[in-house]
Amino acid sequence: MISPGYRLLLCDLRSDQVLDALPVQQLSLDDYIGKAGAMSGTVPIPNAAVAARARAAIVPGRTAVWLERGRDIWWGGVLWTAAVQSDSRGFLGVQVQAGTWDTYLSHRMLYDTLQTTAPTDQYDIVRGLLDYVQNTPGGDIGIEYPTDVSGTLRERTFSRFDLPVVRDLLDQLGAVEGGFEWRISSFRDADGRRVKRLQLGSPTIRTGSTDIVLDHPGPITAYTWPVDATKRANAWQSRGATDNENQAADSVPRVSALQLADQDVADGWPRLDGSSDYTTVNEQATLDGHAAADLAAARAGTVVPEVTVDMSRAPVSPALLGATVRLRIRDLWHPETLDARYRVVGLGITPPERGRPESARLYLEAP
Repeated sequence: MISPGYRLLLCDLRSDQVLDALPVQQLSLDDYIGKAGAMSGTVPIPNAAVAARARAAIVPGRTAVWLERGRDIWWGGVLWTAAVQSDSRGFLGVQVQAGTWDTYLSHRMLYDTLQTTAPTDQYDIVRGLLDYVQNTPGGDIGIEYPTDVSGTLRERTFSRFDLPVVRDLLDQLGAVEGGFEWRISSFRDADGRRVKRLQLGSPTIRTGSTDIVLDHPGPITAYTWPVDATKRANAWQSRGATDNENQAADSVPRVSALQLADQDVADGWPRLDGSSDYTTVNEQATLDGHAAADLAAARAGTVVPEVTVDMSRAPVSPALLGATVRLRIRDLWHPETLDARYRVVGLGITPPERGRPESARLYLEAP
């Protein structure tokens, strides 16, 4: 069954020139703050004419995918894989998989050394890396960016000898004490133009000014509330690049100051150790900043509530990423009604099919 209201707009990745618009079935899509989102679906091939159109438009690695719901853009990214499938009854389709625009940066590497000559706002370092990507021949895929600043200055040297992946550099730059979040959003602006735009937020991305209230029972049809302490830690040390300054001594990696959360132990928690590696980081202050940020993330353990929402009963759209929702849950586990606010950090959409209502999965974290 074709997903009502949804269609794939296939464009040339570099020019964004429209190649074709095709229906899609078995659609699944998600988007996140902090990691790449994905879209998959099957383009049905009912006849030779559609087959010819699909062959011309579906070119993994050079085709951009915009997912339209009505006239609105709900998702955008790069088509990475396609597989032609024929079932036992002879029905033909092309299964496609795409990743959000940030996945393109996982396919770009730094072949030149980049260095800040003075303390530079961390957002300007991000923009410098994006300019490097898009100023190379064939590298401009039309990612726009804002001009605001974070107010946090950094000094960074990115060595070409490390052959770093640009996406990894952006993630590492944001994953320090006082860092930031980033994503590339997709939307249609007031002039009807399709836009892929870098979104930055320090320390977090936040959108919207009014909380959306979601109740269970009510628009929330199901929820999962995992608590995972397997990665929890209250002591942390990070390793950096190998220190080769003293040629007479054995080469050993630079290490951060040991970060300790003494209050956890005072509160009754056992000592739980953790570590991380930043093999390209040479500056001690930068390495210490990574360790402090990693400890802060590890202290809480992993708690990512997931709620499923009936979209016919609540105003849910991809614009919710970064917004705050107010959850009110009352059931056997919550005899005293849970009434708390959470930030939306991930979103997955399931279109309506065969009597099943359109629904959204919201992934949440404490604001």
